[in-house]
Amino acid sequence: MTTQISRFQRLLLLALPLVLFVWWMGTLPSQAQEETPVTTESLAAISPSLAQQFSETDGKVSFLVILAEQPDPEGYLARMGLRSASRISKGEAIYRYLSGFARVRQAPLRAWLDKQGVAYRPFYIVNAMEVQGEESLAQALRARTDVGRLASNPEVALSVVDTPEDAAAAANVAAANADINNPDTANPPPDPPYGIRYANAPVVWAMGYRGEGIVLASQDTGVDWTHPALRDQYRGWITATQTVTHPYNWYDAWGTASRGSCDPDPQVPCDDYGHGTHTVGTLVGDDPRSGLITGMAPGAQWIGCRNMTQGNGTPASYMSCFEFFLAPFPQDGDPQTDGDPAKAPHIINNSWYCPPEEGCDFASLRQVVQTVRAAGQLIVVSAGNNGPGCSTVRYPISAYPEVFSVGAHNGAGNITGFSSRGPVTADSSGRLKPEISAAGDGVLSTIIGGGYGNNSGTSMASPHVAGAAALLWSAAPHLIGQLDETEQILIKSATPVLHNGCDDAPNPVSPNNTYGYGRLDAANAVTMALHAGAITATVTGVSRGQQGVTVTLTDQRTGAVRTGQSNNEGEVVFPRVYLGDYVVAAERNGIAATANLAIRPDEQKLVRLSLVTILYFPLIVDQPLLP
Repeated sequence: MTTQISRFQRLLLLALPLVLFVWWMGTLPSQAQEETPVTTESLAAISPSLAQQFSETDGKVSFLVILAEQPDPEGYLARMGLRSASRISKGEAIYRYLSGFARVRQAPLRAWLDKQGVAYRPFYIVNAMEVQGEESLAQALRARTDVGRLASNPEVALSVVDTPEDAAAAANVAAANADINNPDTANPPPDPPYGIRYANAPVVWAMGYRGEGIVLASQDTGVDWTHPALRDQYRGWITATQTVTHPYNWYDAWGTASRGSCDPDPQVPCDDYGHGTHTVGTLVGDDPRSGLITGMAPGAQWIGCRNMTQGNGTPASYMSCFEFFLAPFPQDGDPQTDGDPAKAPHIINNSWYCPPEEGCDFASLRQVVQTVRAAGQLIVVSAGNNGPGCSTVRYPISAYPEVFSVGAHNGAGNITGFSSRGPVTADSSGRLKPEISAAGDGVLSTIIGGGYGNNSGTSMASPHVAGAAALLWSAAPHLIGQLDETEQILIKSATPVLHNGCDDAPNPVSPNNTYGYGRLDAANAVTMALHAGAITATVTGVSRGQQGVTVTLTDQRTGAVRTGQSNNEGEVVFPRVYLGDYVVAAERNGIAATANLAIRPDEQKLVRLSLVTILYFPLIVDQPLLP
């Protein structure tokens, strides 16, 4: 029997290879294509501030291109089983993941920008790029399917506080500068500045902890690294050989541009404004000329990144510095390939802010700090100088829950008028801010040129807390990278101050949205960390076995919750429980048991939680029914 093939069938057979080829091409990953196709059906969002900027200028502007696909560092750590890994292991894993993600996802856009001759700076800490271009470029980018949104990259002026200097403060400056010019070895060294004493840092030094082994990072206007009180603590300085190595220890986010009075080589640390030199002095300052110690952690080391030029920074410069701190790289290196996460600092001080009303992108900067926190680096931030009004902690990055924000008090321990207050309403969260307060009014510290001066602001308060964290981690290395636990110790050990100026409470309370949990006490924090207790909870009365019962431990002061699952014996052990009052609770199948208890230093406590299930059975009688 002969089968006849119709004309239509013959055409279909001839077309089949072409159809299969087109289908195969469609299955190729977008990264293999030179460019991502454009579409006019939907345009990527553009921030109102950037749109306004284009309407007011015909020239090129700097703006951020935030790609549609974004990495998930926390999810990656979970998938790789690294959420409980060491700080270094998490940092290395996150760097490899983020840099690889950016290289692949950015390839089509980078190829397109190269073809257009457009200058750009790629980032991996957020899958984004800074570009220079006109509005026509922005519209072309908005039409690309791989672009998520466009945001402004404004220059933001540093917030400074101009407070009149009283006679006592002026005398302290004069004395400090006189001591370095005419040191008298027969006399004891001068007292540290009041903020160092108020936080009880000298008590910690006397315990034998000065911050050794901890690296602090400064993201600021720069640092006068040759200042005698700062040079020996600079990680790039090798005291034994009196030589210096700047790569991996210093990065200038502004490169060769806007160097001003600085060395023309951006790989050499400098400070063209003075703010950064002052804050680093409060971190680690220790002057061998006079013995004056201005730093909370004089035994720690510092590295730095210049994120501002003449006191002006941008979201892109802030992102660049965070990339440098996540995985340091040489000034002329490629952040995506030359980073070394093993050289990452432990703690980052940030005495700056970025107002959204000036064009700063709230979401992308939060993504940055979330990533840095996931890598186990503690981010300490000045709360801001917009007080005394309530809800004035409203800017990136101090408003974020992922950072530890610091308010400013004066020499009498009273909150300053300029210190920003909570609660945070900018994102409708209502979260308490700041977390803690430290000295920030008329603080004596290092200035450009080797001398000393006073500055005021929450910028001065923040390094007190960053330095205290360095003391804490130096004394208790098991806390390194344990950010939740570290922050709990810092706030639990703070000296409470009752207040209700910005709180919905009829009477003064602590914590509050003015002082946070209170004034910084470094000695109390270290003592608390070194004398932790423990709680062992035993679950009983579970009809189907004690294993796998959820037990929670709640701190009654801070609200922090820890969770564990009972073992075969019904036990859950909570190690490192710090001085305070707690609630222990267990629950299964709707049956709960709780217990209140207090923990003192070094105390080991046992608590039994009985989950008794009462079963009711009907009584059955085997007898004939009555007539």
